[in-house]
Amino acid sequence: MRSRNTVVRPHAIVAPRVIKDRTAQLHPLPDYLQPGLELVFVGFNPGERSARLGHYYAGIGNLFWRGLSESGLVPEALGFCDDWRISQFGIGLTDLAKQPSRSVTDLPKEQFQRGRATLRRKLCAVGPKVIAFVGKGAYELFTNRRCALGPQDERVCGAAIFVLPSTSARNASISRQEKLQWFCRLSEFVRQLP
Repeated sequence: MRSRNTVVRPHAIVAPRVIKDRTAQLHPLPDYLQPGLELVFVGFNPGERSARLGHYYAGIGNLFWRGLSESGLVPEALGFCDDWRISQFGIGLTDLAKQPSRSVTDLPKEQFQRGRATLRRKLCAVGPKVIAFVGKGAYELFTNRRCALGPQDERVCGAAIFVLPSTSARNASISRQEKLQWFCRLSEFVRQLP
């Protein structure tokens, strides 16, 4: 029996337990979405380490959480274990495809194609002010056309779109400092919107 002072953390309820058996099936991460969010981040799909730990952007060397705090998008330093708290800051998390994989290239493109309609429905239900795709490839798979980093002309469900570089350490084509600078540009973009 719990005492009155026991705090049940929501992520303990929705996030899968740490999976140590490498042969075990990986489970998708929960969406952290609710109406009224200012910003929703959309990734490709959960990476293997994120799925095993049960938290978004948990890859070693992933700059997502550092980018959030250094850009001022959140007022405090957060780590991947804090993903369940993200809505406290008006921010949501989801992915184009929910099936975890070791690498984006390990997942058949059909998974991403099937995820398009589902993602659009989720985004329209939430109605965020801004949708930030974490990775050019995620946005290109969603729209089926090429893009550049930064703000896009298209709107999705009324939301402005911003494309960030992938924050994964595997994305070595863009320096760590440049990735963090893109988060600062996103933060400015969000602040400037009416």
